[in-house]
Amino acid sequence: MYREWAPGAEALYLIGDFNNWDRQATPLRRLEFGVWEVLLPDAEYRSRLTHGSLYKVHVVTAGGGKDRLPPTLRRAVQDEQTKDFAAQLWQPETPFAWTDQQFDTAAAVREPFIYEAHVGMATEEGRVGTYREFAENILPRIEAGGYNTVQLMAVMEHPYYGSFGYHVANLFAASSRFGTPEDLKFLINEAHRRGIAVLLDIVHSHAVKNEAEGLANFDGSGNLYFHRGDRGNHPGWDSKLFDYGRPEVQRFLLSNLRFWLEEYHFDGFRFDGVTSMLYHHHGEGVAFVGYDNYFGPGADEDAILYLQLATTLAHGFKKDSLLIAEDMSGLPGLCRPIVEGGVGFDYRLAMGIPDFWIKLLKHTHDEHWQLGDLWHTLTNRRAGEKTVAYAESHDQALVGDKTLSHWLFDAGIYTHMQASDPDPGAARAVALHKIIRLLTLAVGGEAYLTFIGNEFGHPEWVDFPREGNNWSYHFARRQWSLADNPDLKYHQARRFR
Repeated sequence: MYREWAPGAEALYLIGDFNNWDRQATPLRRLEFGVWEVLLPDAEYRSRLTHGSLYKVHVVTAGGGKDRLPPTLRRAVQDEQTKDFAAQLWQPETPFAWTDQQFDTAAAVREPFIYEAHVGMATEEGRVGTYREFAENILPRIEAGGYNTVQLMAVMEHPYYGSFGYHVANLFAASSRFGTPEDLKFLINEAHRRGIAVLLDIVHSHAVKNEAEGLANFDGSGNLYFHRGDRGNHPGWDSKLFDYGRPEVQRFLLSNLRFWLEEYHFDGFRFDGVTSMLYHHHGEGVAFVGYDNYFGPGADEDAILYLQLATTLAHGFKKDSLLIAEDMSGLPGLCRPIVEGGVGFDYRLAMGIPDFWIKLLKHTHDEHWQLGDLWHTLTNRRAGEKTVAYAESHDQALVGDKTLSHWLFDAGIYTHMQASDPDPGAARAVALHKIIRLLTLAVGGEAYLTFIGNEFGHPEWVDFPREGNNWSYHFARRQWSLADNPDLKYHQARRFR
């Protein structure tokens, strides 16, 4: 049985290699509430609609017909020649054999020590890394570093690699560019074997505006999953905004959370872009200085309700699931239980701390640092709401910015990194890099996070292949050999966990 929700559509047809992509061969019939369905009898389709089959849904609207990707597809693959995406039926004969039944998230993660990572850029070679390679080569490094949690970015399928995984098109699909669903399950199973919890960087704050790959204008109405008109467009992200007040959208997103917990055994989520969700103004150009900023007319009550439902579902389905909110506004109660009127998250990111360190390094010589200001910034958080402290994340590593090590070493990051090099500036940079991380870890919050490679002062920013850099992978990788070489200062930085 194949079903679809498309109340604004005039007709739907299931198409694929099983019916030679005939746009008239397999029509769906309309039911109540805008639901469409078609039954594919085993006797007729079992030999044609098989593991690996490609398919789409042809949606006819008042504006014409378009081949679309089903919103709840489990796997999307890209044609190497045409670059078009298609849904792929994924039903291997032998299901993945999980061995993590004894893994206890609460026991493994009493205090989260989080390693934020991107599977594709985790290899040193100039290419896209895989789930298997990450499990075999990077998880041992994470375990050796003492981290008890890995936070995976860019897992939800996204058509443009350079979006860092934040312009999601297919919410129920693990990105096929890194491997198969079984490969991702292998990664998570292996992490659990090593006593490491795995969080999904989940993107429910917005979605890609592409119609060919994503959800936008699926049924021709202009407001199926997203708000109609300007309210459905994020002014800064060039993407679409979900209509959290619509029951069908709530169920779509909530079922997405359960899917990742149940199907892939994720241990929780880092919710991206929560500030954008909480307010109609998305936090842009607003200084949050009083309660009127939090609870006035700018608050999006539909989104707040959705987040309360989301945390309730996650904690209800998996009691010890770990839920982290990326919020820079400081909304009171965000990390308090629902019964107290809170939103139900376990932790919020201390987004002001990395901004503080970068501002300090850009404008103030270290001998002029004001320790009172430093202490205030590191300890300025709401009592009773847990915080993830971090000196830098992927945001500070992007091209156009600099990592802490790059700010500290400056040009010396390319010329004075031999361990035997007596350059005083480089020695001072190594010491300050350690001090910044130590202070952030010690007093910045109740949990700690670092971005892949930053623990050893990775020398360069992150820039994914794009036309502007001639589609190079040079900056979309991690140079592990630098950290492993005892003759380099990177090795010294890595040893200071």
